[in-house]
Amino acid sequence: MSKKMSGIGASNGISIAKVYILDEQPIKISKEIPKNIESELTLITSSIVKAKTDLENLQVIAKEKLGEEKAAIFEAHASILEDPAMAEEFTALVKEKNYNAARAIKEVADKYMSMFEAMDDDYFKERAADIKDVTERLIRYVLNIPLADLATINEEVIIVAEDLTPSQTAQLNPKFVKGFACNIGGRTSHAAIMARSLEIPAVLGLKTILHDVKDKDVLAMNGETGDVEINPSDKNKWKKLAENFEKEKEELKKLKDKPTLTKDGFDGFVLEGNIGSPKDVESVLENGGEGIGLFRSEFLYMDNDHFPTEEEQFISYKKVVEEMKGKITIIRTLDIGGDKKLSYFSFPHEMNPFLGYRAIRFTLDRKDIFRDQIRALLRASAFGPVGIMFPMIATIDEFLAAKKFTLECKAELTKEGHKVGKDLQIGMMVEIPAAAVNADNFAKHADFFSVGTNDLIQYTMAADRMSENVTYLYQPYNPSILRLLKMTIDGAHKHGKWAGMCGEMAGEPDALPLLMGLGLDAYSMSATSILKARSIMSKLTLKETQQLATKALECENSDQVLKLVKAVMKDK
Repeated sequence: MSKKMSGIGASNGISIAKVYILDEQPIKISKEIPKNIESELTLITSSIVKAKTDLENLQVIAKEKLGEEKAAIFEAHASILEDPAMAEEFTALVKEKNYNAARAIKEVADKYMSMFEAMDDDYFKERAADIKDVTERLIRYVLNIPLADLATINEEVIIVAEDLTPSQTAQLNPKFVKGFACNIGGRTSHAAIMARSLEIPAVLGLKTILHDVKDKDVLAMNGETGDVEINPSDKNKWKKLAENFEKEKEELKKLKDKPTLTKDGFDGFVLEGNIGSPKDVESVLENGGEGIGLFRSEFLYMDNDHFPTEEEQFISYKKVVEEMKGKITIIRTLDIGGDKKLSYFSFPHEMNPFLGYRAIRFTLDRKDIFRDQIRALLRASAFGPVGIMFPMIATIDEFLAAKKFTLECKAELTKEGHKVGKDLQIGMMVEIPAAAVNADNFAKHADFFSVGTNDLIQYTMAADRMSENVTYLYQPYNPSILRLLKMTIDGAHKHGKWAGMCGEMAGEPDALPLLMGLGLDAYSMSATSILKARSIMSKLTLKETQQLATKALECENSDQVLKLVKAVMKDK
């Protein structure tokens, strides 16, 4: 009997194959007090050595299959494994609380996982999955529980699991593994990112798929829409969809080195990529990105046990700027606080940290920390076009204070004999409704705007997008949001400045025609969305998008807006 399900499309592709159920032996950790503390500590040490050997082997496999950039995931895993702070905590729990080795590892892992899982930013949320992957491998060695060997699969299957870790994904052979479907996970997980590199379709967040399938079932899946069908009633329909997808994929590849043009030849739109660390640049360039629209500098702080020095930051920023070979790199200054914590710094307790001491409010208060970053950014700007972007700006006074401080640092560096880029731009995020409403005044002082849609939407609708009870209010297509976007774009253009977007909305196929019509200049998105966006733009004239936007601004709700978009895109 056929059953249809819907999850999160995490890696594009359509496939149909029999299921391979990955239901690993669960880890059961006892609270038994160890008889010999030294033996437990030795067990932890020897297990770390075994796990490290695994990760080294996985890195070699990943480098062959996925390239240097994706293989670097396992370098990050090795750094978690060798983290002296975690090792000290393991030891302390065994020595001071008489924990057995497995319980000590689990307790420390849970603490760090909780910290990352609580974050709103998907990029950092996925660090929890990395910690889980590494520490579960460690615990399995401690308890002598075998690990699944997916490299031995030798027939066409779709893997069904609770979750797939990066280390399991790296073992997959696309010749035989035609897709995977999991109960949990999302588009930004490392497993999803690696699946996209391997070109293996993936649907995540299905909640009950592991329970719903059994051996010998056949699964059909669409990794773009998130649709899954167990024992499909019409297998030929799925096979036809798969053929069409392959044809479209080949067509998109042809657009990699083509300019971004509308159907009527307008060339004023720029398609860029969002990155979280230097290793993500390769993917942006592979997908025809015309710049970096958002480089989240937080990774330098989150992946550290201290505030990174000016020199440490300079090396990372310079690497990205040089690799972009003359294409612009927009770097967001430290966006910390709220849900993003640091292990080495305690933020004050606040009733609502999302509206509190965070981002630009923190860095303007702690100029000692801010100075190191601004100086590093300015020095990197000597190696190619750079935009410095301040997050969470609410008032013109805040922006002017941040800009003045940047120019003071620039004067310091020049006096010291350092070079600073001549084409440096100083801009700001538009995330707070107050900034959008006052955009024409901000544009007198800022070189550019970049809209952070996730925050702009949740602040406008007064609804935490992480709260399940109010997710219905997360409405990117609500006319109130579109009107704020129009104010932002018009405010920039009034003073000859450009307006971009680096939130999720920038790469959404339904949003692109609206944003084009509103006059948005730069669109920064996940690297894998760039070619699809270029294709959509090539099928639309500027005039029809402008007419669409005009009608959408007069709508009363999201449904009416989306209905207009579907009508325009119907035959494209």
